[in-house]
Amino acid sequence: MAKQLNAEQKTISQILNDPNKPKFLIPDYQRPYSWEREQCETLWDDILSFAFPLDHAFNAGNDRYFLGTILTFQNDYYENEVIDGQQRLITFLLMLRAFYAAFEGIDCKNKENILASIGKCIWNGDEFGNVDKTSLKLKSEVASDEDIVEFKKILETGESTAKNTSNYSVNYQLFTKWIAAFKNDNPDDFSYLPMRILNNCILLPIEADNQNTALRIFTTLNDRGMPLSDADIFKAQFYKFFSRDGRQAKEKFIKRWKELEALCNKNFHPRRGTPVDDLFRRYMYYAKTKKAVEQNRRISETFSDMRDFYAENNYEILRDKEVFADLETLANFWSDVNTRNERFSPQVMKKLYVLSYSPYSVWSYVVSLYFMSWRELDEKDFCRFLDKITALILLNGVLDFGKQTIRRPFLLEFKNIYNGEPIEFEQYRQKGSLVRSRLNEMKFSNTKSITRAMLAWQTFQNPAQELPPLGVELQIEHILPKKRQELHHLLKNPAALDFLGNKSLLEKGINIRAADYRLVDKKIFYLGDGKSKHGTFNLELRKLAETHDDFTENDILARNEKIFDAFIEYLRGNDLLL
Repeated sequence: MAKQLNAEQKTISQILNDPNKPKFLIPDYQRPYSWEREQCETLWDDILSFAFPLDHAFNAGNDRYFLGTILTFQNDYYENEVIDGQQRLITFLLMLRAFYAAFEGIDCKNKENILASIGKCIWNGDEFGNVDKTSLKLKSEVASDEDIVEFKKILETGESTAKNTSNYSVNYQLFTKWIAAFKNDNPDDFSYLPMRILNNCILLPIEADNQNTALRIFTTLNDRGMPLSDADIFKAQFYKFFSRDGRQAKEKFIKRWKELEALCNKNFHPRRGTPVDDLFRRYMYYAKTKKAVEQNRRISETFSDMRDFYAENNYEILRDKEVFADLETLANFWSDVNTRNERFSPQVMKKLYVLSYSPYSVWSYVVSLYFMSWRELDEKDFCRFLDKITALILLNGVLDFGKQTIRRPFLLEFKNIYNGEPIEFEQYRQKGSLVRSRLNEMKFSNTKSITRAMLAWQTFQNPAQELPPLGVELQIEHILPKKRQELHHLLKNPAALDFLGNKSLLEKGINIRAADYRLVDKKIFYLGDGKSKHGTFNLELRKLAETHDDFTENDILARNEKIFDAFIEYLRGNDLLL
């Protein structure tokens, strides 16, 4: 019988720098390259956490990080036709090209070896090891991809400017920026990073013998049900543990698990994994911190190894009735947050509501750690804690720091949170002038998560402001509408249209009705008609409607400065400014 497929884990270097393998081809029937900042940032953060672990010295001979699969077959032209995995391949080539450009411009130990190692993964070479920068290891024939020329230019020349707006160019510029930041912050480690990516990050290349086989495998991997989640594996471990106490205990566990699952499905909406996975992830940092405190050791900062953490010592942590009870307690806590249970004061609920707009998911892990450490919460202390983490998160968002950056200050405070000590973030204070400069130059577009976060924070700076009703969706409102600016050119500085001073949070239904009207005409929507149509919950917009008939450029600028002044004072009040 003919061989159907071959699969063996290989490093990035082994996959891209194999002289016996033909070049990769992205065939014309594939979709264009679609990875955006979120996927690239997750990949970059995960690689940094792996390549420079905080809980042990990196072992170049043994440490491995699995990044997924690449499914190919060799076509009639002796090319490796990619059926699945083109997004990873292209992204790694962009990342490696950014590293190559970075090392070309500096003098450092092992520079030529690093350049040679990277270059052989991007370009084909001759038998003497010389690379030809016009002969790429990957060729794309995607018929619907109009930006492929930019991809080829990037790999051949390393050039990309702000005028280039394809996903290829945008992601290449992101990697260039992140690599430069890493080099600046970690000059002694810089040379190690690309080599650990090449030699220690692994993929599983699945090589089918023909296209039909490859497509069947692809269909099986992607269309037939859901793969096992982490929570499925953890459930099986709990099930075995509880089953040892007999049928009644087993049936009771099954009932409790279903209730836990229902609670998670209702309250958690993670970007990746299942809702129950998200509960285990939130619990993990409490469990990690508790274990570190008990053993008097440092806490590992690895957000991508949840299964490895729970699998330690043959899933020992999941053979504990108290752990399962803890998971139920934590799930109920978040259910009470989401339903605004009376156990929390309005002041606490407002601060948690603002955090729900955070650009970083880490806030939910930190709040989970705080709650699980103390269970019975003192309102004054809890509010002080929520303000502190909100200030740090907004500061990082304004400075456009990545997920990896925001995790580190929290990591350093985990033990203090667990032990009830004040959290200070002393190493992460910033100059007020730097923050103000960044605020002034930043474009708060609607697509940026920090825009919604800042508007949520600003809305609830008014102590009298109440929460919107449960289930009400808020959207970003342009007080001076885009359409009016387009038609009448009311602003001397068109950029002011996207200033925070021209934006606010508004209920979706009211936002749709108010649309492109002048402020004088929006009043009825902001204030309601006193009968069947209710006005907005947003007190600032209501006051604006009561006191203004127009909203001018001067109003935008004045409100913008007021928001910035208040934010600077908020950071100062939380001791985050130098």
